[in-house]
Amino acid sequence: MKYGLCNLSVVPLRAEPSDASELVSQVLYGELFKVVEQRKKWSRIRLFFDKYEGWVDNKQILLISEEEYRTLKKESPIYATDLVDIVTTKENQLLSIFLGCQVNNCKFLTHTFEGKSISEKLPKEKIINTAILYLNSPYLWGGKTPFGIDCSGFTQMVYKLNGYKLLRDASQQATQGEALSFIEESEPGDLAFFDNAEGLITHVGIIMEDNYIIHAHGKVRIDRIDHTGIFNYEAREHTHKLRVIKRII
Repeated sequence: MKYGLCNLSVVPLRAEPSDASELVSQVLYGELFKVVEQRKKWSRIRLFFDKYEGWVDNKQILLISEEEYRTLKKESPIYATDLVDIVTTKENQLLSIFLGCQVNNCKFLTHTFEGKSISEKLPKEKIINTAILYLNSPYLWGGKTPFGIDCSGFTQMVYKLNGYKLLRDASQQATQGEALSFIEESEPGDLAFFDNAEGLITHVGIIMEDNYIIHAHGKVRIDRIDHTGIFNYEAREHTHKLRVIKRII
């Protein structure tokens, strides 16, 4: 088994070993992973944080030893908290990073980070404050940054920045936490899940106060939520059918 660390701003994680393959997620600066299969040009990796798997270009990863991996994974994660920031390499070159990149591994990479960061677990009421930071970020299938993010990447990153672990996909996140019987029982920071015509959970958002929800749909936006689902005021229609509300915290 080989091990690695993301030393670039953001690396695409693809469904198949091809540049033309579907983007299923992204590997952000500072993330650790295991290499579960290696080919000449591509590697299938498993992320340490959520065990999500996909293919990355071998030119975009840094391999490290098993001992280094085990040492680094014991460290408490520290995340950048500005939408965009920079790290400086030992060659005095600048590397852009994003909200949610893991900066505690800078020292190992011989990089310098002087921006704002967070490492502690925050109370539930801070969830919405973090979510607002991503407002108007464009929707990107598989995305996890303020420059492109999908619905479950959004909820995962918001929770991650507050010290809580969510799985990657909406259907996976729906297996976590405690189900609530009624929308009236929900609190800001709870997760609402929505299904499609086949009954498969395909969307997730974060409950706000006064029957509002923040979610990634075209962009990260705020809409109304009721017993039926999400009501888009601009479209004058319900865009998502409510399946279940889960309390994670």
